[in-house]
Amino acid sequence: MPPDFSLNCQQSLRALFAMNWLFGRYSVVFYATLATLAGAAWLIIDGPFNPWLMSSLALSSLLMVFGIQDYFQTGSAVRANFPVLGRLRYFFESIRPELRQYFWEDDDAELPYSRNQRAMVYQRAKSEFSIRAFGSIEAMYKEDFSWLNHSLAPLHIEAEDFRTWVGVGDQRYAISLLNISGTSFGALSPPAIEALNLGAAQGQFAHNTGEGSVSPYHIKGGGDLILQVSTGYFGFRDASGRLDRALFAQKATQPQVKMIEIKLSQGAKPGHGGLLPAAKVTAEIALTRGIDEGVDCASPANHTEFKTPQALLRFAAELRVISGGKPVGIKLCIGHPWEFIAIVKSMTEGEPLLDFISVDGAEGGTGAAPTEFSDHLGSPLTDALVFVDNTLRGAGLRSRIKIAASGKMVSAFDIVKHCALGADWVNMARPFMFALGCIQARNCASGLCPTGIATMDPTRYRVLDIQSKASRVRNFHQNTLKAVGELIGAAGIAHPVDLNRRHIVRRLSGSEILLADQIYPKVLDNQLFTEEPIADPRLAVYWHRVSGRSFAADDPQPVDAPPKADANNT
Repeated sequence: MPPDFSLNCQQSLRALFAMNWLFGRYSVVFYATLATLAGAAWLIIDGPFNPWLMSSLALSSLLMVFGIQDYFQTGSAVRANFPVLGRLRYFFESIRPELRQYFWEDDDAELPYSRNQRAMVYQRAKSEFSIRAFGSIEAMYKEDFSWLNHSLAPLHIEAEDFRTWVGVGDQRYAISLLNISGTSFGALSPPAIEALNLGAAQGQFAHNTGEGSVSPYHIKGGGDLILQVSTGYFGFRDASGRLDRALFAQKATQPQVKMIEIKLSQGAKPGHGGLLPAAKVTAEIALTRGIDEGVDCASPANHTEFKTPQALLRFAAELRVISGGKPVGIKLCIGHPWEFIAIVKSMTEGEPLLDFISVDGAEGGTGAAPTEFSDHLGSPLTDALVFVDNTLRGAGLRSRIKIAASGKMVSAFDIVKHCALGADWVNMARPFMFALGCIQARNCASGLCPTGIATMDPTRYRVLDIQSKASRVRNFHQNTLKAVGELIGAAGIAHPVDLNRRHIVRRLSGSEILLADQIYPKVLDNQLFTEEPIADPRLAVYWHRVSGRSFAADDPQPVDAPPKADANNT
C-alpha cells in the first residue's frame, strides 16, 4: 500500500473523529463520558469531597446515560445520529406554539383566533376600554374584506337584548341574540361549566349543554339550558346505548331546560362522531353520561332512532311532547345539499315542523378532530347559512322556523354580518372560553390545559374562581351586545331582525365591490311552489328529486354502466 494512501486515510479518520466526536454530533455524549470517568476516578482515589464536583458528576452521568440510550435506540433517527442534542429538537418543537404566540405571531394572524380578537374578548370580559387608537389596521382593499353600510340617519339604540321567540305555545322561548354554544361537561372542567352557566344566568342568555348532557355543574349555575341530544344519547341512554325516554323526560322537563337540540353533525368533524378520552372519563362524568368510568367514550357518527327525514321529524315531535312542549330543533353542518332539502320538503308535505335549525360552520371548534375533517369537510358557515335561509324561504317556512349560526365568530360585526345573511341569533363557544381565561394553547385533548378550562385534573382546574369568571362571561355577553346595538344603530336599524344581505358589502378585488345580496343567490318566500326560475342552483336541481322517505336524491335519468376496458386498454 502506498505510504501516501495510508497517510491520507489516517488524516481522514482523525478529521472524522474530530468532526463527529470532539466538535460534532457525538460531542455531548463523548465529553459527558469523559467527565463521568474522571469523576469516578476521583472518587476511587478518595479525593476530598466537593459538592460542585458531585453535582457535575451527576449531570455528566445523566447526559452519558441519555446519550448511550439515544445512540442505540431505533425509534428516532434524529436522536440516534445526534445523541442528547437531538432531544433539543423535540423540546423546542413542543414549545413552538407558545414561542410563536408570544413573540412572532402577527396581531391579525388567525390561528385560529388572532391576537387582536383574543385581546378584544379579554377587554370586554373585564369591561375594560376596548377601543383602537390611530385608525384601523385592516387591509381594506384586500379581497374578501367586508363591511356594514352606515346610514345618514343613525339611531340611538336603548335595547341591548335583541331577543327572538322560538317555538309556539306556553313553552316558547325568548332567546338572546348571543348564547353559549355546546360545551360538554368532561370536555370542559367542572368549574368552567359552572362559571359559564352562572354567567349565562347573570346575563340572562342560554347555555348549550353539548353532548355530555346536563351535569350537576350546569344545575349549580342556574342558567337557561339548551339540552343537546347527540348520537350517543348521553345522560338518557339504556344499557345498549339507545334513547331511554323515561330518563330523557327527567332531564328535559327540568325548569332550567328551555329548548331541545338534536345534534346531527358538528362543523369541526361532520360525519365523524365524538370521543372523550378515557383519561377524562371520571366517575362523575360516567355517572352523568351513563357510561363506564375510565373507558374511552365514543359517540357514533349517526343516530339509531331515525334513518329518514320523516323519521327525524317525527322523533323531534316526540321529544317535544316528552319535554312538555319545549322548542325542538336540529344542529347540523351542511354537507350534501339534497339531504337538508329532503328534511325541509318533508315539513311542507305534512310532517311535524322543527322550531329551529342550528347551522354549524366547518370552521367551528372542537377539543379534538382529525386534521382532514377540520380542514376539508363540510360547508363553511357563510355558504351554509345562505343555503339554509334560502331553502326555508323558498318552502314558506322561514317565519316559523328560526335559524341559529355558529362557527368562529367573535366580534359584534361577526354577529351583524351573519344576521344579515340569515341568522336569528348566534352561538359562540371559544370566545366564551377566552372570557374564562383560555389562552389558545390548543392542548384541549391532552387533559393538560394550562388554564384549567379543558381538563379534568383537579390540580389544574383548582385555579378557576367561579364567581369572577362568571362575571367575565356576563361582561363579554353584555359588552358585545352593546357593540351590536351601536353598529346597527349607525346603520339606521333598530333590531338585528331588520338586517338583510343589502346591508353587507364585500370586496371582490381592488376595484370591485358587491352587496351580499348581489353575490349570493336569492330565493323568495314560497318560490319553490311556483314556476319561477330558482336562483339557488342547489334548490333548482334537487327540490323535485327528494322526498321524506330517504336522505338520498333520486336520479332523474338512468346512468349508463361505464364501458369495460379491453385487453389493450383502448
